[in-house]
Amino acid sequence: MTPSASDRLPWQRAVVTGGAGFLGSHLCERLLDGGVDVDCADNLSSGSSENVAHLVGRSGFRFVECDVSDPSCAQELPGPYDLVLHFACPASPADYLRMPLETLDVGSLGTRNALGLAARDGARLLLASTSEVYGDPMVHPQREDYWGNVNPVGPRSVYDESKRFSEALVTAHAGARGTNAGIVRLFNTYGPRMRAHDGRAVPTFICQALAGEPLTVTGDGSQTRSLCYVDDTLDGVLRVAASRSVRPVNIGGSDETTVREIAVRIVKLTNSGSRIDFIERPVDDPERRRPDTTLVREMFGWEPRVSWEEGLERTIAYFSSLLPGTPAAYPAGNV
Repeated sequence: MTPSASDRLPWQRAVVTGGAGFLGSHLCERLLDGGVDVDCADNLSSGSSENVAHLVGRSGFRFVECDVSDPSCAQELPGPYDLVLHFACPASPADYLRMPLETLDVGSLGTRNALGLAARDGARLLLASTSEVYGDPMVHPQREDYWGNVNPVGPRSVYDESKRFSEALVTAHAGARGTNAGIVRLFNTYGPRMRAHDGRAVPTFICQALAGEPLTVTGDGSQTRSLCYVDDTLDGVLRVAASRSVRPVNIGGSDETTVREIAVRIVKLTNSGSRIDFIERPVDDPERRRPDTTLVREMFGWEPRVSWEEGLERTIAYFSSLLPGTPAAYPAGNV
């Protein structure tokens, strides 16, 4: 079965770790809309209760403040679940550089504990991994069978290696214990509920453009990214979740664009007079990033549907609604 945005989903009860984060909160909402009861587990270290405030009070929704890296969190998640979505992890440079050990913990201990929930209840587990497992890739576009080019001791390694280890743990658990577990590698998802100050390109550029400030592009802006709007990402995630696929699956956009071009597009769509400034590029920043999505297209019938223009317009509208209270954007890196 390959659920889409309008389908009733094939699960009864799910737990979403990191459910109060940007992507996790959208996932909680999509599951509820599909008739699934949802336990949202989050320690709020990088997520926000405001992201799920509109879900509180809805039938079938429960927010649990706990850290999945702590074994005691399982006691607050009695289930039984038929779906475990492990999306807990600081995902922006501002967060994982601030919380390096916690980032490593959630990829190791947190993943082990999430697998424990799935094994306890006989549930399907899906791990949210990342394009960062490919590091600064030497193969383009990136296929799932590419092993990557990661600096294991660089400043980004706490995130990259956390995800690489979590993938190994999921794979080992599936092989040794028979756990029904899968992996999705997500590429540059964006949309409403991103934080203005998290250092990622889209929210940083939008907030700078709306404030009439210079857009801070790292390096010369020639490095590429492949953006994917949050609704499209969720469609892919749920299609893989509804399968028994164990192998990693890329989910991401096909519109490979330079970071400088992303900035130019945002200036145009916001009707901003902002100029573009070039600042120092972070260490180990990937030069090119675009997923090979042959596998997800052929196995699950998925492809992105929201154009970059429509997705950026929706995201700009979200940040515009926050003004004038939008916090200043910090140019931590155009990831």
